[in-house]
Amino acid sequence: MTASDKAFTGSIPQIYDQLMVPLIFEPYAQDLAQRIRARQPRDVLETAAGTGVVTRALHAQLPPQVRVTATDLNEPMLMQAKTHVADESRMTWRQADALALPFADASFDAVACQFGVMFFPDRVKGYAEARRVLRRGGRFVFNVWDRIEDNEFPHVVHETLQEIFPENPPRFFTRTPHGYYDTGRIKADLTEAGFTDIVIETVTHCSRAASPHEPAMAFCQGTPMRSEIEARGTPGLTAVTQAVAGALERRFGSGPIEGRIQALVISAG
Repeated sequence: MTASDKAFTGSIPQIYDQLMVPLIFEPYAQDLAQRIRARQPRDVLETAAGTGVVTRALHAQLPPQVRVTATDLNEPMLMQAKTHVADESRMTWRQADALALPFADASFDAVACQFGVMFFPDRVKGYAEARRVLRRGGRFVFNVWDRIEDNEFPHVVHETLQEIFPENPPRFFTRTPHGYYDTGRIKADLTEAGFTDIVIETVTHCSRAASPHEPAMAFCQGTPMRSEIEARGTPGLTAVTQAVAGALERRFGSGPIEGRIQALVISAG
């Protein structure tokens, strides 16, 4: 992972929230919230909350007496998240590093993290922090993307970018979002952090978009991939986005399109 992989700045949070969240994140957010709800927690911590898709799902699914603390390292993403449930009294918003959580030991019954651990510079440390703040019997529930070949839209985007920039292809997708899917490695990292009861499931959903342009915009301009594209200059962000939209249209059609998405959902205690 590079420093730019964590750069959710400028217009990225807004595009991410408007296009990327419904495209690939919403079904997994509902899944995580259901798993947390089944634990009947009193206090829930969310790390790497992003623009708050899981936060909103938790807010909708959990009883009103359950307290939810949503954190993210990136303030612009957290500010975008606040626009959805900013006035909810039981919500606490806090900028925080998942590798150095500003909470006392045994403060939460559950810790949730949606597609965030791939961005942790030290995953074992991040896992150990989650374990530290969990109460006895609590669970750390999170997800990671499976390999890029099992996620059709980003795979087409990735392959197209390799063709556009053959001498210096952007590798954000395979380096970070789709770079941490080996179940043996995940289990080893969690075990090193002190977890003993680890369950990993493969969960597949369908990603839908109104047109090929939407996922092209989402992946090229609503993620840190944007910085990699812009850094390469010609042909430029707009032309690259159009080329990606064309590739998606050739693969999936010109109208509403859909493709498989697949992730691993992990529960550890």
